[in-house]
Amino acid sequence: MNKLFDLLKGDRGIWMVLIFLSLFSLLVVYSTTGSLAYRQMGGNTFFYLFKQFVLIMLGFGIIVLVVNYVPVKFMSIFSPVLLGISFVFIVTALVLKIGSDTSGRTFSLGFISFQPAELAKISLVLFVSRLLANNQDNENPPSRKTFFWIIGVSGVICAAISMANFSTAALLFLTVMILMFIGRVPIKFLLATIGAGVLAVVMIYMLASVVDIGRFNTVRGRIDRFIKGDPNSEIGMTQSDFAEMAIFRGGQLGTGPGGSEVRNHMAAAYNDFIFAILVEEYGWISFMVILAYLIFASRAGVIIRQSHRSFPAFMVAGLSSLFVLQAMINMGVSTGILPVTGQTLPWVSMGGTSTLFTALSLGCILRASYQNKLENSSVQKKKVEDESDVPEEDQAFAEVGAIN
Repeated sequence: MNKLFDLLKGDRGIWMVLIFLSLFSLLVVYSTTGSLAYRQMGGNTFFYLFKQFVLIMLGFGIIVLVVNYVPVKFMSIFSPVLLGISFVFIVTALVLKIGSDTSGRTFSLGFISFQPAELAKISLVLFVSRLLANNQDNENPPSRKTFFWIIGVSGVICAAISMANFSTAALLFLTVMILMFIGRVPIKFLLATIGAGVLAVVMIYMLASVVDIGRFNTVRGRIDRFIKGDPNSEIGMTQSDFAEMAIFRGGQLGTGPGGSEVRNHMAAAYNDFIFAILVEEYGWISFMVILAYLIFASRAGVIIRQSHRSFPAFMVAGLSSLFVLQAMINMGVSTGILPVTGQTLPWVSMGGTSTLFTALSLGCILRASYQNKLENSSVQKKKVEDESDVPEEDQAFAEVGAIN
Protein backbone atom coordinates (compact mmCIF):
# COMPACT_ATOMS: atom_id res chain seq x y z
CA MET A 1 0.00 0.00 0.00
CA ASN A 2 2.87 2.38 0.76
CA LYS A 3 4.35 1.76 -2.69
CA LEU A 4 0.94 2.37 -4.24
CA PHE A 5 0.51 5.67 -2.43
CA ASP A 6 4.03 6.65 -3.46
CA LEU A 7 2.88 6.45 -7.08
CA LEU A 8 -0.16 8.65 -6.41
CA LYS A 9 1.85 11.84 -6.27
CA GLY A 10 0.22 15.24 -6.39
CA ASP A 11 -2.94 16.55 -4.76
CA ARG A 12 -4.63 13.73 -2.81
CA GLY A 13 -7.99 15.53 -2.99
CA ILE A 14 -8.02 15.28 -6.78
CA TRP A 15 -7.01 11.62 -6.61
CA MET A 16 -9.96 10.93 -4.29
CA VAL A 17 -12.33 12.77 -6.65
CA LEU A 18 -11.14 10.70 -9.61
CA ILE A 19 -11.53 7.43 -7.72
CA PHE A 20 -15.03 8.46 -6.61
CA LEU A 21 -16.06 9.42 -10.16
CA SER A 22 -14.60 6.15 -11.47
CA LEU A 23 -16.86 4.11 -9.16
CA PHE A 24 -19.94 6.03 -10.28
CA SER A 25 -18.83 5.67 -13.89
CA LEU A 26 -18.65 1.88 -13.68
CA LEU A 27 -22.06 1.67 -11.99
CA VAL A 28 -23.93 3.93 -14.39
CA VAL A 29 -22.17 2.69 -17.56
CA TYR A 30 -23.11 -0.88 -16.68
CA SER A 31 -26.68 0.25 -16.12
CA THR A 32 -27.03 2.27 -19.33
CA THR A 33 -25.42 -0.12 -21.81
CA GLY A 34 -27.78 -3.08 -21.40
CA SER A 35 -29.75 -2.38 -24.57
CA LEU A 36 -26.57 -1.61 -26.48
CA ALA A 37 -25.09 -4.92 -25.37
CA TYR A 38 -28.10 -6.82 -26.68
CA ARG A 39 -27.98 -4.96 -30.01
CA GLN A 40 -24.25 -5.25 -30.67
CA MET A 41 -22.73 -7.85 -28.33
CA GLY A 42 -25.28 -10.64 -28.32
CA GLY A 43 -26.50 -9.84 -24.83
CA ASN A 44 -23.07 -9.77 -23.17
CA THR A 45 -23.87 -7.01 -20.68
CA PHE A 46 -20.43 -7.23 -19.05
CA PHE A 47 -18.61 -6.26 -22.27
CA TYR A 48 -19.02 -2.49 -21.92
CA LEU A 49 -18.47 -2.63 -18.16
CA PHE A 50 -15.16 -4.39 -18.73
CA LYS A 51 -14.26 -1.97 -21.54
CA GLN A 52 -14.92 1.04 -19.29
CA PHE A 53 -12.92 -0.54 -16.46
CA VAL A 54 -9.95 -1.10 -18.79
CA LEU A 55 -10.12 2.47 -20.11
CA ILE A 56 -10.23 3.91 -16.59
CA MET A 57 -7.28 1.76 -15.52
CA LEU A 58 -5.33 2.84 -18.61
CA GLY A 59 -6.27 6.41 -17.76
CA PHE A 60 -4.90 6.05 -14.25
CA GLY A 61 -1.75 4.53 -15.76
CA ILE A 62 -1.29 7.59 -18.01
CA ILE A 63 -1.79 9.90 -15.03
CA VAL A 64 0.84 8.04 -12.99
CA LEU A 65 3.32 8.13 -15.89
CA VAL A 66 2.86 11.87 -16.46
CA VAL A 67 3.05 12.71 -12.75
CA ASN A 68 6.22 10.70 -12.19
CA TYR A 69 8.17 11.16 -15.41
CA VAL A 70 7.09 14.29 -17.33
CA PRO A 71 8.47 17.55 -15.90
CA VAL A 72 6.31 20.64 -16.27
CA LYS A 73 9.02 22.43 -18.25
CA PHE A 74 8.72 19.77 -20.97
CA MET A 75 5.01 20.56 -21.26
CA SER A 76 5.90 24.19 -21.93
CA ILE A 77 8.75 23.44 -24.34
CA PHE A 78 6.86 20.95 -26.48
CA SER A 79 3.45 22.68 -26.46
CA PRO A 80 4.02 24.34 -29.90
CA VAL A 81 4.98 20.96 -31.37
CA LEU A 82 1.90 19.26 -29.91
CA LEU A 83 -0.30 22.07 -31.20
CA GLY A 84 1.16 21.75 -34.70
CA ILE A 85 0.66 17.97 -34.71
CA SER A 86 -2.94 18.28 -33.52
CA PHE A 87 -3.69 20.89 -36.21
CA VAL A 88 -2.32 18.56 -38.92
CA PHE A 89 -4.52 15.74 -37.60
CA ILE A 90 -7.60 18.00 -37.54
CA VAL A 91 -7.12 19.22 -41.11
CA THR A 92 -6.29 15.73 -42.41
CA ALA A 93 -9.41 14.26 -40.80
CA LEU A 94 -11.57 17.04 -42.27
CA VAL A 95 -10.15 16.71 -45.77
CA LEU A 96 -9.83 12.94 -46.07
CA LYS A 97 -12.60 11.94 -43.65
CA ILE A 98 -10.66 8.84 -42.70
CA GLY A 99 -12.27 8.35 -39.31
CA SER A 100 -15.08 6.06 -38.24
CA ASP A 101 -17.70 8.53 -39.45
CA THR A 102 -18.07 10.98 -42.34
CA SER A 103 -18.07 14.17 -40.29
CA GLY A 104 -14.29 14.51 -40.17
CA ARG A 105 -14.37 14.40 -36.39
CA THR A 106 -12.18 11.33 -35.96
CA PHE A 107 -8.77 10.35 -37.26
CA SER A 108 -7.93 6.71 -37.86
CA LEU A 109 -4.46 5.20 -37.63
CA GLY A 110 -5.77 1.78 -38.60
CA PHE A 111 -5.41 0.13 -35.21
CA ILE A 112 -6.96 3.03 -33.32
CA SER A 113 -9.23 6.02 -33.97
CA PHE A 114 -9.31 9.22 -31.97
CA GLN A 115 -10.62 12.76 -32.11
CA PRO A 116 -7.81 15.23 -32.88
CA ALA A 117 -9.83 17.92 -31.09
CA GLU A 118 -9.06 16.16 -27.77
CA LEU A 119 -5.33 16.55 -28.34
CA ALA A 120 -5.85 20.12 -29.58
CA LYS A 121 -7.67 21.07 -26.38
CA ILE A 122 -4.71 20.12 -24.22
CA SER A 123 -2.00 21.47 -26.53
CA LEU A 124 -3.75 24.83 -27.07
CA VAL A 125 -4.14 25.35 -23.32
CA LEU A 126 -0.44 24.55 -22.84
CA PHE A 127 0.53 26.90 -25.68
CA VAL A 128 -1.59 29.81 -24.42
CA SER A 129 -0.28 29.23 -20.88
CA ARG A 130 3.26 29.42 -22.25
CA LEU A 131 2.57 32.73 -24.03
CA LEU A 132 0.93 34.28 -20.99
CA ALA A 133 3.65 33.06 -18.62
CA ASN A 134 6.43 34.44 -20.83
CA ASN A 135 4.76 37.84 -21.02
CA GLN A 136 3.90 38.53 -17.40
CA ASP A 137 5.11 41.79 -15.90
CA ASN A 138 4.32 42.99 -12.38
CA GLU A 139 3.74 46.51 -13.64
CA ASN A 140 2.33 46.04 -17.16
CA PRO A 141 -0.29 43.64 -18.57
CA PRO A 142 0.48 41.42 -21.58
CA SER A 143 1.09 43.45 -24.72
CA ARG A 144 -1.18 43.85 -27.73
CA LYS A 145 1.21 41.59 -29.65
CA THR A 146 0.73 38.77 -27.13
CA PHE A 147 -3.04 39.18 -27.32
CA PHE A 148 -3.03 38.95 -31.13
CA TRP A 149 -0.81 35.89 -31.02
CA ILE A 150 -3.22 34.15 -28.65
CA ILE A 151 -6.32 35.16 -30.61
CA GLY A 152 -4.75 34.30 -33.94
CA VAL A 153 -3.58 30.82 -32.99
CA SER A 154 -6.71 30.04 -30.94
CA GLY A 155 -8.96 31.33 -33.71
CA VAL A 156 -7.36 29.10 -36.34
CA ILE A 157 -7.46 25.99 -34.12
CA CYS A 158 -11.03 26.57 -32.92
CA ALA A 159 -12.24 27.38 -36.46
CA ALA A 160 -10.79 24.09 -37.70
CA ILE A 161 -12.38 22.15 -34.85
CA SER A 162 -15.76 23.85 -35.40
CA MET A 163 -16.03 22.33 -38.88
CA ALA A 164 -16.72 18.97 -37.25
CA ASN A 165 -17.48 19.78 -33.60
CA PHE A 166 -18.76 23.28 -32.88
CA SER A 167 -19.48 22.75 -29.18
CA THR A 168 -15.93 21.58 -28.48
CA ALA A 169 -14.54 24.60 -30.33
CA ALA A 170 -16.77 26.94 -28.30
CA LEU A 171 -15.77 25.27 -25.02
CA LEU A 172 -12.08 25.54 -25.91
CA PHE A 173 -12.33 29.20 -26.91
CA LEU A 174 -14.20 29.99 -23.67
CA THR A 175 -11.33 28.39 -21.76
CA VAL A 176 -8.82 30.56 -23.65
CA MET A 177 -10.87 33.63 -22.69
CA ILE A 178 -10.73 32.58 -19.03
CA LEU A 179 -6.96 32.18 -19.28
CA MET A 180 -6.56 35.62 -20.82
CA PHE A 181 -8.68 37.14 -18.06
CA ILE A 182 -6.54 35.45 -15.40
CA GLY A 183 -3.43 36.53 -17.32
CA ARG A 184 -4.43 40.22 -16.99
CA VAL A 185 -5.09 40.79 -20.68
CA PRO A 186 -6.77 44.23 -20.90
CA ILE A 187 -10.55 44.08 -20.50
CA LYS A 188 -11.09 46.14 -23.65
CA PHE A 189 -9.42 43.41 -25.69
CA LEU A 190 -11.58 40.73 -24.06
CA LEU A 191 -14.79 42.71 -24.62
CA ALA A 192 -13.85 43.20 -28.27
CA THR A 193 -13.27 39.45 -28.58
CA ILE A 194 -16.63 38.67 -26.98
CA GLY A 195 -18.36 41.04 -29.38
CA ALA A 196 -16.62 39.43 -32.34
CA GLY A 197 -17.57 35.98 -31.03
CA VAL A 198 -21.24 36.88 -30.71
CA LEU A 199 -21.17 38.33 -34.24
CA ALA A 200 -19.53 35.14 -35.53
CA VAL A 201 -22.25 32.95 -33.97
CA VAL A 202 -24.96 35.15 -35.50
CA MET A 203 -23.28 34.90 -38.91
CA ILE A 204 -22.99 31.12 -38.59
CA TYR A 205 -26.68 30.92 -37.67
CA MET A 206 -27.67 33.03 -40.68
CA LEU A 207 -25.34 31.30 -43.15
CA ALA A 208 -26.52 27.85 -42.07
CA SER A 209 -29.89 28.54 -43.74
CA VAL A 210 -28.19 29.36 -47.06
CA VAL A 211 -25.12 27.14 -47.41
CA ASP A 212 -24.09 23.78 -45.98
CA ILE A 213 -20.78 24.29 -44.17
CA GLY A 214 -19.46 21.68 -41.74
CA ARG A 215 -21.67 21.36 -38.67
CA PHE A 216 -23.25 24.81 -38.98
CA ASN A 217 -26.67 23.40 -39.90
CA THR A 218 -26.52 21.22 -36.81
CA VAL A 219 -25.71 24.26 -34.66
CA ARG A 220 -28.63 26.22 -36.13
CA GLY A 221 -30.99 23.28 -35.62
CA ARG A 222 -30.01 22.86 -31.97
CA ILE A 223 -30.47 26.55 -31.28
CA ASP A 224 -33.89 26.54 -32.99
CA ARG A 225 -35.02 23.47 -31.06
CA PHE A 226 -33.87 24.96 -27.77
CA ILE A 227 -35.65 28.30 -28.34
CA LYS A 228 -38.72 27.24 -30.31
CA GLY A 229 -39.10 23.67 -29.14
CA ASP A 230 -38.37 20.47 -31.01
CA PRO A 231 -41.02 19.74 -33.70
CA ASN A 232 -40.18 16.05 -33.34
CA SER A 233 -41.80 16.18 -29.89
CA GLU A 234 -45.16 16.32 -31.66
CA ILE A 235 -44.41 12.97 -33.29
CA GLY A 236 -42.61 11.25 -30.45
CA MET A 237 -40.36 11.93 -27.50
CA THR A 238 -36.87 13.26 -28.19
CA GLN A 239 -33.65 12.52 -26.31
CA SER A 240 -34.07 15.72 -24.31
CA ASP A 241 -37.64 14.73 -23.41
CA PHE A 242 -36.46 11.34 -22.18
CA ALA A 243 -33.70 12.99 -20.14
CA GLU A 244 -36.20 15.25 -18.38
CA MET A 245 -38.47 12.25 -17.77
CA ALA A 246 -35.57 10.35 -16.22
CA ILE A 247 -34.84 13.21 -13.82
CA PHE A 248 -38.55 13.46 -12.92
CA ARG A 249 -38.75 9.71 -12.23
CA GLY A 250 -35.69 9.84 -10.01
CA GLY A 251 -37.34 12.11 -7.47
CA GLN A 252 -35.51 12.36 -4.16
CA LEU A 253 -34.47 8.77 -3.53
CA GLY A 254 -34.09 7.48 -7.10
CA THR A 255 -35.07 4.12 -8.53
CA GLY A 256 -31.92 2.42 -7.28
CA PRO A 257 -28.84 1.11 -9.12
CA GLY A 258 -29.93 -0.47 -12.39
CA GLY A 259 -33.52 0.63 -11.85
CA SER A 260 -33.75 3.05 -14.77
CA GLU A 261 -36.48 2.43 -17.33
CA VAL A 262 -35.82 5.49 -19.49
CA ARG A 263 -32.33 4.26 -20.44
CA ASN A 264 -33.85 1.70 -22.81
CA HIS A 265 -35.37 4.51 -24.91
CA MET A 266 -32.28 6.75 -25.17
CA ALA A 267 -29.57 6.32 -27.79
CA ALA A 268 -27.10 8.47 -25.82
CA ALA A 269 -27.90 7.33 -22.30
CA TYR A 270 -24.32 6.21 -21.66
CA ASN A 271 -22.56 9.40 -22.83
CA ASP A 272 -24.33 12.70 -23.64
CA PHE A 273 -27.28 12.19 -21.24
CA ILE A 274 -25.66 9.96 -18.64
CA PHE A 275 -26.28 12.51 -15.87
CA ALA A 276 -30.05 12.18 -16.37
CA ILE A 277 -29.86 8.41 -15.82
CA LEU A 278 -27.63 8.98 -12.83
CA VAL A 279 -30.29 11.24 -11.27
CA GLU A 280 -33.04 8.74 -12.13
CA GLU A 281 -31.27 5.91 -10.32
CA TYR A 282 -29.68 7.76 -7.40
CA GLY A 283 -31.92 10.77 -6.77
CA TRP A 284 -30.36 13.32 -4.43
CA ILE A 285 -27.28 11.11 -4.05
CA SER A 286 -26.32 12.22 -7.55
CA PHE A 287 -25.58 15.63 -6.04
CA MET A 288 -22.39 14.02 -4.75
CA VAL A 289 -21.16 13.89 -8.35
CA ILE A 290 -21.74 17.65 -8.71
CA LEU A 291 -19.95 18.15 -5.39
CA ALA A 292 -17.02 16.07 -6.66
CA TYR A 293 -16.50 18.42 -9.61
CA LEU A 294 -16.73 21.43 -7.28
CA ILE A 295 -14.11 19.87 -4.99
CA PHE A 296 -11.94 19.27 -8.04
CA ALA A 297 -12.22 22.97 -8.94
CA SER A 298 -11.35 24.05 -5.39
CA ARG A 299 -8.31 21.77 -5.24
CA ALA A 300 -7.17 23.11 -8.60
CA GLY A 301 -7.40 26.58 -7.07
CA VAL A 302 -5.15 25.46 -4.23
CA ILE A 303 -2.58 24.16 -6.73
CA ILE A 304 -2.67 27.48 -8.57
CA ARG A 305 -2.11 29.48 -5.37
CA GLN A 306 0.79 27.24 -4.35
CA SER A 307 2.54 27.49 -7.73
CA HIS A 308 5.89 29.30 -7.69
CA ARG A 309 5.93 29.77 -11.46
CA SER A 310 3.48 31.30 -13.90
CA PHE A 311 3.28 28.52 -16.50
CA PRO A 312 2.04 25.69 -14.22
CA ALA A 313 -0.47 28.08 -12.64
CA PHE A 314 -1.93 29.01 -16.04
CA MET A 315 -1.82 25.39 -17.19
CA VAL A 316 -3.76 24.13 -14.18
CA ALA A 317 -6.29 26.97 -14.54
CA GLY A 318 -6.90 26.13 -18.18
CA LEU A 319 -7.05 22.34 -17.96
CA SER A 320 -9.20 22.34 -14.82
CA SER A 321 -11.57 24.86 -16.44
CA LEU A 322 -11.95 22.54 -19.43
CA PHE A 323 -12.71 19.59 -17.15
CA VAL A 324 -15.23 21.35 -14.91
CA LEU A 325 -16.93 23.43 -17.64
CA GLN A 326 -17.50 20.32 -19.75
CA ALA A 327 -19.11 18.63 -16.75
CA MET A 328 -21.38 21.63 -16.10
CA ILE A 329 -22.39 21.78 -19.78
CA ASN A 330 -23.28 18.08 -19.80
CA MET A 331 -25.42 18.51 -16.68
CA GLY A 332 -27.04 21.62 -18.15
CA VAL A 333 -28.00 19.72 -21.30
CA SER A 334 -29.42 16.79 -19.32
CA THR A 335 -31.58 19.10 -17.22
CA GLY A 336 -32.77 21.17 -20.19
CA ILE A 337 -30.97 24.36 -19.13
CA LEU A 338 -28.71 24.34 -22.20
CA PRO A 339 -29.24 23.24 -25.80
CA VAL A 340 -27.90 19.83 -26.84
CA THR A 341 -24.13 20.04 -27.38
CA GLY A 342 -22.81 16.49 -27.49
CA GLN A 343 -20.40 17.05 -24.59
CA THR A 344 -19.88 14.00 -22.38
CA LEU A 345 -19.56 13.94 -18.60
CA PRO A 346 -15.76 13.73 -18.13
CA TRP A 347 -14.45 10.64 -16.35
CA VAL A 348 -18.01 9.30 -15.97
CA SER A 349 -19.51 8.85 -19.44
CA MET A 350 -18.56 5.78 -21.43
CA GLY A 351 -15.68 6.84 -23.62
CA GLY A 352 -12.89 5.63 -25.82
CA THR A 353 -9.66 7.44 -26.49
CA SER A 354 -11.26 10.64 -25.15
CA THR A 355 -10.90 9.11 -21.67
CA LEU A 356 -7.17 8.69 -22.27
CA PHE A 357 -6.76 12.30 -23.40
CA THR A 358 -8.69 13.42 -20.32
CA ALA A 359 -6.25 11.36 -18.25
CA LEU A 360 -3.36 13.16 -19.97
CA SER A 361 -4.75 16.55 -18.94
CA LEU A 362 -5.36 15.31 -15.38
CA GLY A 363 -1.79 14.04 -15.26
CA CYS A 364 -0.54 17.52 -16.19
CA ILE A 365 -2.57 19.05 -13.34
CA LEU A 366 -1.31 16.55 -10.78
CA ARG A 367 2.26 16.93 -12.04
CA ALA A 368 2.03 20.67 -11.36
CA SER A 369 0.83 19.85 -7.84
CA TYR A 370 3.70 17.42 -7.31
CA GLN A 371 6.19 19.99 -8.60
CA ASN A 372 4.85 22.50 -6.07
CA LYS A 373 5.59 19.99 -3.32
CA LEU A 374 9.12 19.39 -4.62
CA GLU A 375 9.83 23.12 -4.84
CA ASN A 376 8.46 23.75 -1.35
CA SER A 377 10.65 20.97 0.02
CA SER A 378 13.65 22.47 -1.77
CA VAL A 379 12.93 25.91 -0.32
CA GLN A 380 12.56 24.51 3.20
CA LYS A 381 15.77 22.52 2.85
CA LYS A 382 17.67 25.57 1.64
CA LYS A 383 16.27 27.61 4.52
CA VAL A 384 17.44 25.03 7.06
CA GLU A 385 20.89 24.91 5.44
CA ASP A 386 21.17 28.70 5.52
CA GLU A 387 20.24 28.75 9.20
CA SER A 388 22.74 26.01 9.98
CA ASP A 389 25.51 28.11 8.40
CA VAL A 390 24.98 30.89 10.95
CA PRO A 391 27.47 30.72 13.86
CA GLU A 392 26.02 29.63 17.19
CA GLU A 393 26.91 32.98 18.78
CA ASP A 394 24.96 34.87 16.08
CA GLN A 395 22.01 32.50 16.51
CA ALA A 396 21.99 33.26 20.24
CA PHE A 397 21.93 37.00 19.62
CA ALA A 398 19.15 36.49 17.06
CA GLU A 399 17.07 34.52 19.57
CA VAL A 400 17.53 37.21 22.23
CA GLY A 401 16.54 39.86 19.72
CA ALA A 402 13.43 37.90 18.76
CA ILE A 403 12.44 37.55 22.43
CA ASN A 404 12.92 41.26 23.06
